[in-house]
Amino acid sequence: MNINLRLTGKQHKQLKSHLFPGDNKEAVAIALCGRSDGKRFHCLLVRKIILVPYHLCQVRKTDQIKWSTQIIIPVIEEAAKKKMAILKIHSHPGGFSDFSIADDKSDRDLFSSIYGWMDDELPHASVIMLTDGYMFGRCVDANGNFIPLSVITVAGENIHRWYNNHASKELPEFTSRHKQIFGKGTIEILRNLTFAVVGCSGIGSPVIEQLVRLGVGRLVIIDPDHVEEKNLNRILNTTMKDALNKSLKTEVTARAIREMGLGTEIITLPTSLFNREAVKAVAECDIVFGCMDSIDGRHLLNRIATFYSIPYIDIGVKLEADGSGGIDHISGAVHYLQPDGSSLLSRKVYTMEQVRSAGLKRIDPDSYRDLLESKYIIGVNEDRPAVISVNMFFASKALIELLSRLHPYRDDNNDNFAVYRYSLTGEYSHVESDGEACPVLSRHVGRGDVTPLLEMPELS
Repeated sequence: MNINLRLTGKQHKQLKSHLFPGDNKEAVAIALCGRSDGKRFHCLLVRKIILVPYHLCQVRKTDQIKWSTQIIIPVIEEAAKKKMAILKIHSHPGGFSDFSIADDKSDRDLFSSIYGWMDDELPHASVIMLTDGYMFGRCVDANGNFIPLSVITVAGENIHRWYNNHASKELPEFTSRHKQIFGKGTIEILRNLTFAVVGCSGIGSPVIEQLVRLGVGRLVIIDPDHVEEKNLNRILNTTMKDALNKSLKTEVTARAIREMGLGTEIITLPTSLFNREAVKAVAECDIVFGCMDSIDGRHLLNRIATFYSIPYIDIGVKLEADGSGGIDHISGAVHYLQPDGSSLLSRKVYTMEQVRSAGLKRIDPDSYRDLLESKYIIGVNEDRPAVISVNMFFASKALIELLSRLHPYRDDNNDNFAVYRYSLTGEYSHVESDGEACPVLSRHVGRGDVTPLLEMPELS
């Protein structure tokens, strides 16, 4: 079984601060984790952290810790009730990068008790953090066997990935120039990542093109639409034949990727994101790109990324026509969204009233028109003009944003660059920091699989 662990940047900082208070002694914490049970792996998602007070530890040394497990009883009760996972995290301030014999005994004792409370044998885990924040871990099964965690991911202002016994791969020749700029490690990470791109039209197609040529390992592309002649001005690799045949956008994109022959595995889902299979496919991805115009689709993707602790990059382009064949305004924005940070909603990209209106338009267009005419709802913008050069400009900025999170190169912290806005008509740009956590979405961080899925009845 492949078992992964995900946590947010804020959770990682909270743990590091507690586990290394500066006294060079071990410390311990417990986390309650949601679960994501996917086709390729079972993922533990840190939901809530319980810091074990130092005074409740009978022994705290550089290489040893003993603590009262009474604090964990309410956590076990909640985990058993909700089928969640228990994660134990402790520090090795001396830098020992493995589990000790004492750790083995402690974990077997603790987790045998935990399994005694549970009605199932779903995995729980133990993790060690070193002074630089590096983490490694293992699951402890009901029989006391140790199973290494395949990968631990931190979705914060920077994206960290730590693998179990990760052997360096021979990188293809076409990635050599990327390696010179962003380092061999970054290109290796890309080769081992799975990306979801939701929407493979005007923005999505140049995003996908760049991801493949950067050498990413696996792509999940989601789009329900067919190619039309009006799309040919902006979707890469489409032809007039595709428009006449009404070819699926996902299949045209997949065809182009296969013809490149660069080794990227491609999974196509010619469906709306409002589909259980699509949601679960995105949940298994490491990073998601939102390339949609629809407000309810963007809100849903932000919700998925929060429930499953995934970094989310959203690209939006705005072109306003003057009604006489010209353009009044051209601008766009790239948002980097952390699971427990601000959201598109709290950044005022849209309102919940607009989300409801967009949802009604999607589900019941007749009722939407009636209510729009009656002025009971706010209208959703219709199709806007699109220009390939504008789309590619912002798609490229989104890919640079991705690389900056994997390979921080800026002079300032990445948290100061949560939003990038640029006006092509005004020729000015500005950036914004992450801001406060979204009061609507951040409370769902790390919940993972719930019933109904994402607490949305239409996905049940």
